[in-house]
Amino acid sequence: MSFELNRRLVARRPSLDTDIKIDAVTASIINGSFETICFEVATHLGRAASSAIINQSNERNASIIDANGRLAGISVGIPQLLFVSPLAVRWGLENAEQDDWGPGDVFVGNDPDYGGGHLPDYTVYAPLFDEQGELVLIQALQAHQGDTGGKDPGGFSVDSTDIFGEGLGIPVLKLVHRGQPRRDVIDLLIRNNRFPSFAGDIAAMISAVQAGVRSLHTLITRYTVDSVKAAINYNIDQTNSRFRQAVAQWPDGDYPAHVWIDQDTAGNPDVHVQVTCRVVGDQLTVDMTGSDARPELVNVWNTFANTRGYAIAQLASMVDPDINKNEGLFYAVEMVIPEGSILQPAPNKPAALGAFHPAVEVGEAICIALSPILPQRSAPQVYKLGMPSAVIGFNEAGEMWMDQGVDVRASDASATQGLDGWGSMCAGLGNLILATAEDAESRFPVLNLSREMTTDTGGAGRWRGQPGTRNIKQVLEPVSAMTWMVSRKHPLRGLCGGDDAAPYSNFFLFGSADEFEVENAINAQLPAGAVTAYQYGGGAGFENPLLRAAEAVREDVLDEYVSVEAARERYGVVLTGSAENCDIEIDPEKTEDLRRQRVAENIRDSST
Repeated sequence: MSFELNRRLVARRPSLDTDIKIDAVTASIINGSFETICFEVATHLGRAASSAIINQSNERNASIIDANGRLAGISVGIPQLLFVSPLAVRWGLENAEQDDWGPGDVFVGNDPDYGGGHLPDYTVYAPLFDEQGELVLIQALQAHQGDTGGKDPGGFSVDSTDIFGEGLGIPVLKLVHRGQPRRDVIDLLIRNNRFPSFAGDIAAMISAVQAGVRSLHTLITRYTVDSVKAAINYNIDQTNSRFRQAVAQWPDGDYPAHVWIDQDTAGNPDVHVQVTCRVVGDQLTVDMTGSDARPELVNVWNTFANTRGYAIAQLASMVDPDINKNEGLFYAVEMVIPEGSILQPAPNKPAALGAFHPAVEVGEAICIALSPILPQRSAPQVYKLGMPSAVIGFNEAGEMWMDQGVDVRASDASATQGLDGWGSMCAGLGNLILATAEDAESRFPVLNLSREMTTDTGGAGRWRGQPGTRNIKQVLEPVSAMTWMVSRKHPLRGLCGGDDAAPYSNFFLFGSADEFEVENAINAQLPAGAVTAYQYGGGAGFENPLLRAAEAVREDVLDEYVSVEAARERYGVVLTGSAENCDIEIDPEKTEDLRRQRVAENIRDSST
């Protein structure tokens, strides 16, 4: 049923029925209105929600979908998640008649086997009808929930063998009927969620999409229904056309890439994602044939909607950013996602962790594949941590609290052509706001002992990756601590000859006699006072490190991004003095000799 349903949900939808011809300026104004409304809907949720993961971290995305189920507009958000909601809404549309859709209704869905992302990502949506009762648009809003009612608090389980262990799956459920909340249904959701703040979060999601519908009603009143329909058709066609125009400039050919995840949560090693980007004229095909399909794998099953979304997010970053983000992107790209693989699993596979890995590896593989022909636009829209160290406890009233571990950090900020990795937070996190020490400590019994960039963790290159950080934290109460470690063996890959980033690592009971390194998945009980030390990998390098200006390497050493030893070993730059004394100088003759020797060695190695 799932594969058949997926094929149906992604089938190309027709244009909206209208005879209006619209000009480019009006179509652009209406598209800008969609973006503004989506931004306002997402901001409404951020200000009204109760939990930190929404009201502090910005982990929410809004979108507008037309009556035929096509993505018409999106907000600024987390890139990979911007394109996930349409399939969940399409499942709702398939059932609109039997579910009695009407003005004032609000729905929710989260089930990966019915178009959803993973269970923690709730998509709440509300239809807009015109004065004649015709469905015109759907305002959708996706946000990550702190719990899903599964066997483990927080919605993530490192040992679930099916989706039922992860929580409550909702194909589609009506939350509001003709403007009246369905208290029985909402109470059911609240009862199946451990988070005491969930009641406020779901209420905020409902009110946000209702506000979006009101704004959309004002828009269609101003421009007429037919003009809005015509604008949607025009903008989708333009996106399709402009993306194809970009592809037509690329050299024809097959561009393959292979990426691996260290292991699944059961220890099965080297989980494989394979992508071949095929360019023929103006047609781009992203063929994921060859990706892992071992039936014994555990918790590395990505959802079909996430696979499509992560692929489009990466591709959208590799063309002109002025191209509108809508259904036209999906029209322009053919995807081959093998049924039964980790990128389109059979029904009922656990998918909570798969939405991290192998989801991000899809984008990483596409970036690697296309980097030889698009070096100027190759920036991986990914993060490589398997899972932060989430700590969970209960207060005196028996209410659960959880520090999700989404802390301020430097990680995965890769270099691009002409630019070192910078800004600490990688592009793949979009508008996500990471938790400050002050905010986390005011909410949870934790102390943030240190957060410092780590020398030599950024990948070397002509342009250097940003170093990663080591975050050291202490819990003040007994807690359960859960994490899944990857990128210890297969860190973020360098591009166009640049070095990979440094690997991740994580230590529990850090600094004590019982200290140990977390090598895979773990759900451990930590006593009060226990310390964890999470080393985040840095960004990857871009192009051969021997091409980096020697003076830039000297400055990196003074800034403690790079050690004197790494300057010599990785960059071929010989320095005198020390960073501590701030008297670092370049030895130009020895540097020239060493670099000449390294180039000769590289030529010899490549010929053999």
